[in-house]
Amino acid sequence: MTDKQDQFSIYVVEDDPAVLDSLCALLSSHGHESIRCSSAEQFLQIFNPHLKACMILDLRLPGMSGVQLQNYLNDNGIVIPIVVITAHGDVPVAVKAMRAGAVDFIEKPASQEQLLEAIRMVSGLLFNRQVPIVPKKIVADRLAKLTDRERDVLDQLLMGKLNKEIANELGVSQRTVEGHRSRIREKMHARGVADLIRMLG
Repeated sequence: MTDKQDQFSIYVVEDDPAVLDSLCALLSSHGHESIRCSSAEQFLQIFNPHLKACMILDLRLPGMSGVQLQNYLNDNGIVIPIVVITAHGDVPVAVKAMRAGAVDFIEKPASQEQLLEAIRMVSGLLFNRQVPIVPKKIVADRLAKLTDRERDVLDQLLMGKLNKEIANELGVSQRTVEGHRSRIREKMHARGVADLIRMLG
């Protein structure tokens, strides 16, 4: 549960009614008020700039896409912390969303723990508590533990490339790339690409 003084609303922008229901039910069970939006256009109609809020945003939406909505908000100086949720094949788009200012991205199906951790991070931003930033020296020490091949894979990941594309680029199998990714996460102490972008962005 959230403390009274730390309460904020969460716009959930998702066009799949079942996913929307399940996200809102999860947030509600942890004391968060969710505001349902089945499209980017609906979000823009009901958005209240005076409300302390964040957004969970699906990238694939009918009409205005999640990325287009993010660009619109940036272009118009509308600041709201965004957690992007995306289908597996859209990871390159999610990387672009992170570079455009999203706080985190989560691949579907989002686990309860991933989602709640992202919301905790957003809470820190909304209430001016710093999101932990890994010091540059520690990042450098972690990078130094990577092999040359792992550095190659990491560079490709930061460009938003998929395993298949990385495998083709480096002339190895997808399974080999998956092994490298696993070791990169371990050595960099990262949950996934979103953490890597935050460290090295």
